Amino acid sequence: MKMARGVAVTILIVAIAVMGVFAYQYLMRSEPTVTLNGAGATFPFPLIDKWASEYHKIKPNVQVNYQGIGSGGGIQQHIEKTVHFAASDAPLTEAQASKAPNTLHIPITIGGVVVIYNLPGISKGLKFTGEILADIYLGKITKWNDPKIVAINPNVNLPDKPITVVHRSDGSGTTYIWTSYLSDVSSEWREHVGRGTSVNWPTGLGGKGNDGVAALVQQTPYSIGYVEFTYAKTNNLTYGYVQNAAGEFIEPSIESFSKAAEYAALTLPRGDESWSKVSIVDSLANNTQAYGAYPITSFSYILVYKELNVLPNMDEATAKALVDFLWWAIHDGQSYAANLYYVPLPQNVVAHNEETIRMITFNGQQLFRR
Repeated sequence: MKMARGVAVTILIVAIAVMGVFAYQYLMRSEPTVTLNGAGATFPFPLIDKWASEYHKIKPNVQVNYQGIGSGGGIQQHIEKTVHFAASDAPLTEAQASKAPNTLHIPITIGGVVVIYNLPGISKGLKFTGEILADIYLGKITKWNDPKIVAINPNVNLPDKPITVVHRSDGSGTTYIWTSYLSDVSSEWREHVGRGTSVNWPTGLGGKGNDGVAALVQQTPYSIGYVEFTYAKTNNLTYGYVQNAAGEFIEPSIESFSKAAEYAALTLPRGDESWSKVSIVDSLANNTQAYGAYPITSFSYILVYKELNVLPNMDEATAKALVDFLWWAIHDGQSYAANLYYVPLPQNVVAHNEETIRMITFNGQQLFRR
C-alpha cells in the first residue's frame, strides 16, 4: 500500500511538472515575438550586447538587435526614425534635437575614455597631462622623447621615435568626450579644432569604432589613440594615467570613474528637456578638489522618442517590449556593468531614469505604470 502511494505521488509530481512545462511553452507561444532594433555608440556596445543576451534568457520572445556604428550614425538613424532606440555618448545638440523633437535622454552607464599606446618594452602607466595630449593631437609634439613627456616620466626610457596619432574616422561619442576634454584643457584646441562627434583632425590616422582604433594602435608600433576603457582591457592594450585638475596622475579604473561621477556637480534636466550642456568632463575640468577622479569620464545614453507612434511600423507590443527592456536595463542590467569595466548607475540617476521611462507613451497611453 505504501509503495502504491509513493508511486502515485511520484506520478502526480511528474504530471504537475509536465503540465508546468506545457503551460510555460503555451504562454511563450502566446506572446508575440518582438525584435528591438537599436544602433549607435560603440562605447557601451559590450554592455548592451551583454544585456541583449541576458534579457533574451528572461524574455525568449524578445530579441534585442544592437549595431555599434558610432554615436553619429546612431543619432542620424534616430532622427530618420529607422531604429527603435539609439545610443550615444554625446547628448543631442540643440540642432539635432530640433530634428528629433520629443527625444528622451536615458543615461545607461558611466565609463571612461583612456589613452592607449604601443611602445615596445614600455608597460601601462605612462603619464600625460591634458596639455601634452592636446599638443600631440595638434601635431605640435611629434616625438616620444619630447622634453615635455620626459619631464613627467623621468624613470621611463622613452624612444626617439615619431608618434603615430590614431583617432576615430566615424562620427563618435567617444570622440565627443575626448575632444571635450581637449577643449577644456587647451585654448588652442578649443579655438582651432573644438569639440564634436566628428572634427577636422590636424593629424593622424583614422580607425572605425573603438574596436578599430584599438586594433590600429595594436598593429602600429609607437602609436597613440583613445578608446573606451573596456576596449583597452579586453585587447590587453597599455594605457596611460592622466592628470586631473587636482594635479594627480590618475589610473583609469571603475573606482576612479566612480569618483569622477561623485565629484561631478551635475543637475540633470528632465528626460525630455535639453541635455546639450550635460558633461561630467566639463564639470571636472576646474575642480581642484576632485581627488582620485579620472578626468575623462562620461555618461552614455539611450535615446528614444517620448511618443513611440512616431516610428514607422511601431506597434503596441513592440513599444511595450522596448519600455520593459529599458526598465530592466537601468535596474537588473546594471549588475553586468562592473565586470565589463563600466560604473553602475548611482541610485539618484536610476530614480531619474524611472521618471523618464514613465513618460514614454504609445498612442497617448502611458506604457509603464509601476
